[in-house]
Amino acid sequence: MFSYDGYHKYVGWPLITWMHKRNNLSLTIFFMQTKSSFLKYSCLLVIMFFALFSLAKNAKGQSKPWVAPKEFTALKNPMTNESQVLKEAKTLYTSYCTPCHGDKGKGDGVAAAALNPKPADHSSAAMLNESDGSLFYKISEGRTPMPQYKAALTEKQRWELVVYIRTLCKASKK
Repeated sequence: MFSYDGYHKYVGWPLITWMHKRNNLSLTIFFMQTKSSFLKYSCLLVIMFFALFSLAKNAKGQSKPWVAPKEFTALKNPMTNESQVLKEAKTLYTSYCTPCHGDKGKGDGVAAAALNPKPADHSSAAMLNESDGSLFYKISEGRTPMPQYKAALTEKQRWELVVYIRTLCKASKK
């Protein structure tokens, strides 16, 4: 059985739990059995350093721009912005996209606060610069935290979403 004192309860225990999840069992056992305050604090500092380094590395990895492959950027949307297509697309957008991207596509949906990276602003000028094929690829393939929709939506539905996103871009320009 390991010794347990008040120090571990408030400072060390969350880090020990984190280390167990990372399969560094030997280091955490050493940390828990150590009687020397100097060794406890030294070990705690090392663990905190690696935890912060790990978090910073993960956050940095998500900041890469999302670029669709060249074979998709040249694709043309077979759908037109007829009223029936827009009506169906708005229904799809409300069901699948609004929780993260918001009603107006600004990336401010109810789930957006908890996401990293933040959802794209579909009403931005950057969306106007995206090709239809690029948007289709991103909707189809997804990227964390955005889910992939190629299995959930038909090809026609994904193209309809591209048409609807274009209306959000143009509405913001007016």
